[in-house]
Amino acid sequence: MIAQELARQVQGQVLEAIDDGFDEARAISNGRFDRRPDIIVRCRDAADVRTSVDFARQEGLTLSVKGGGHSYAGNTVGDGGLLIDLSLMKAIRVNVESRTAIVQPGVTCGELDQATQEHGLAAPIPTVSSVGVAGAALGGGSGYLSRKYGLALDNLVSVDVVTADGRQLRAGESEHPDLLWALQGAGANFGVATSLRFRLHEVSPEVLAGQIIYPFHNAAELLRCFREFMAAAPDDFTCYPFMIRIPRTEPFPEKFHGQPALDFVLFHIDPDAADFVQPLRELGETILDVVGPLAYTAVQQTFDAGLPKGQRYYSKAHYLDELPDATIDTITTHAPDMQGAFTAAYLEPLGGAIGRVDPSATAFGERNAAYSFQILAGWMDAADDDSVMAWARTFHDAMVPHATGGVYVNLLGDDEDDRVPAAYGDNYPRLVELKSRWDPGNLFRMNHNIEPSA
Repeated sequence: MIAQELARQVQGQVLEAIDDGFDEARAISNGRFDRRPDIIVRCRDAADVRTSVDFARQEGLTLSVKGGGHSYAGNTVGDGGLLIDLSLMKAIRVNVESRTAIVQPGVTCGELDQATQEHGLAAPIPTVSSVGVAGAALGGGSGYLSRKYGLALDNLVSVDVVTADGRQLRAGESEHPDLLWALQGAGANFGVATSLRFRLHEVSPEVLAGQIIYPFHNAAELLRCFREFMAAAPDDFTCYPFMIRIPRTEPFPEKFHGQPALDFVLFHIDPDAADFVQPLRELGETILDVVGPLAYTAVQQTFDAGLPKGQRYYSKAHYLDELPDATIDTITTHAPDMQGAFTAAYLEPLGGAIGRVDPSATAFGERNAAYSFQILAGWMDAADDDSVMAWARTFHDAMVPHATGGVYVNLLGDDEDDRVPAAYGDNYPRLVELKSRWDPGNLFRMNHNIEPSA
């Protein structure tokens, strides 16, 4: 009866458990979570979002919000209550003159890349094409372009958002700047974004990218070489050292199948920068070396195959101020024991444009770290949950003495609510104040939650 009442008020589809499409609409990327809301609204426009928010508040329903459906913590879909599904809101408008794009919340990174690259432009967004742009940007949004152009949230000009009291507002520099500040890093706590306006940057359709994969036996020395190389690297360049297991498939030599390896995933904005990256290709015998000019849109899909939808994922992460030998030794001691077919651990170099933003300019909690470090466990069988997650926790705990204490909120797992204040650092008290003003009833709590003051 409640669902029928809501269906009369919205343009989009309202689904219950008995309806076709219900299971598809509630599915998310992380197969560890199989949550069932009572009602799903597949919104068509901002008016549907506003009506749904009002309905959930008035009926006292738990409210969850799904865009791209990527969440290591599974927060995008709740058990019971009302799910706002934004995945059908996919409009993109690129303004070449102003170098901006207005993006609806169902747009994925791959879709935005395709639209902007038609004009030789790009937004600095994450590196998995199926990730939702809105969810990534409202928590941070780091990727290959971040050292050059900042995080996705640093390039947010304005956000159209439905707040907890059902208002549709535009948050920007001249309108509700305090709300924009909060949305830039803690967005899920403050409303439902119905469109986001991004600054775009010139990025050639072709860049230099690829992978250089080495056997793991010399990983400590390789990471020390990487450390020195990155210390002198320009913002145009980044390199992610991944600790992986070699897949049991071509083009990898059979003798390395299943063995741990160190994979330098590199990117340079200049497609002619082969000479610059050459030293990283000369550190010993490689398992695979595939570096060269590549379409930017293809580079942005580099990690897709390693994050298939529906598998089981568990995330643990830290920030690191530096990468001394002791930290490298801890990494190389624990990484070879990794479990899970899709498991990896990696370092993401920060600095550059990320670090040039005043830490108080946005809600994002960490600007001065040298690296973000993530342990991403990925596996298929629920029977392996305990062993895989225990390995990840052990590795994570071993890294604590080397870490800053902060963490990137988008990498938090489902068992880390106690780390939310650490994700925002000195900005957390202001966020609590703003949460108390904008969402005193904590309607938006299916997230890494910032609780309003009593």
